[in-house]
Amino acid sequence: MTGKFGRLTVVAACLLTLTGCGSIISRTVPGQGHGNQYYPGVQWDVRDTPWRFLTIIDLPLSLVVDTLLLPVDAKHGPYE
Repeated sequence: MTGKFGRLTVVAACLLTLTGCGSIISRTVPGQGHGNQYYPGVQWDVRDTPWRFLTIIDLPLSLVVDTLLLPVDAKHGPYE
């Protein structure tokens, strides 16, 4: 049983680490939000970079995190 729990913990930790990567970067790193007030993580994910293959993983997760953070974005203003 601990083997399954351990694996589940590792998978959950990986998912939490990957979730909202674009969302977190666009809100915390200066200059990465590009002035997008709503859904800055999604906007950050669709930029043109050599890491486009990660967008397939991160875009849906950033969409969920950005949706959950809409009230914060409405109050905060543009992420410059």
